[in-house]
Amino acid sequence: MRTGVIAKKVGMTRLFQEDGRHVPVTVLALEDCQVVSHRTADTDGYFAVQLGAGEAKQKNVAKPQREHFGKAGVGLKKRVAEFRVESEEGLVPVGSLISADHFLAGQKVDITGHTQGKGFAGAMKRWGFGGLRATHGVSISHRSHGSTGNRQDPGRVFKGKKMAGHMGDRQRTQMNLEVVRTDADRGLLFIKGSVPGSKNGWLLVRDAVKVSMPDDLPFPGAIVEANAPVAEETAAPQAADTPAPEADAPASDENKEG
Repeated sequence: MRTGVIAKKVGMTRLFQEDGRHVPVTVLALEDCQVVSHRTADTDGYFAVQLGAGEAKQKNVAKPQREHFGKAGVGLKKRVAEFRVESEEGLVPVGSLISADHFLAGQKVDITGHTQGKGFAGAMKRWGFGGLRATHGVSISHRSHGSTGNRQDPGRVFKGKKMAGHMGDRQRTQMNLEVVRTDADRGLLFIKGSVPGSKNGWLLVRDAVKVSMPDDLPFPGAIVEANAPVAEETAAPQAADTPAPEADAPASDENKEG
């Protein structure tokens, strides 16, 4: 069991395969998906990786959370989530950036998000009721849901009765969605079909639990390697090998004339 990632839904488009077929895909972006802390069996009773994603303003983050991010050495995050792992081996180092190569093209994933909210909806839109008749005595209640209970027995409305009410904005998980392509340079995942939620909504992407995973998946995860320290180390020897200009070198003819 590996950690998942926090991704933002960008929108939908299509990709063309080598044989000319096009596949509708949803584009997910990994915006600074970074490890914030760990949960261990000694302190918490289980193993988990806490991730943060997005960039938040300081005024929108409480002081305890700011200190929590500062202790980990990461920036302020908009969204934080935990992902269970089996053992200590699955813990990704704190401060590591998760790359889009964490998933492979062709594998299956489970995506969790909040569905699009529809507000207060009637019974016909919410549950597909047929409504009342258009004539023959029906007045002003053509789209009503009709009777909701019986007479003296039971004398009440049963719990869970399908009626008008708030529609959408529920946490849902779509399982066994295919990863069509990944783009590590831009931090993008291309998922076949649709996923829950609206544009710019946050999603949790995990390895599918009902399908066996490929053997070559990166474990414990694909980490973005920092290039800055490497560049400084390689630049120092080059500077040392370059001969310094001599201080007593003779001046050129142009300098003499000046």
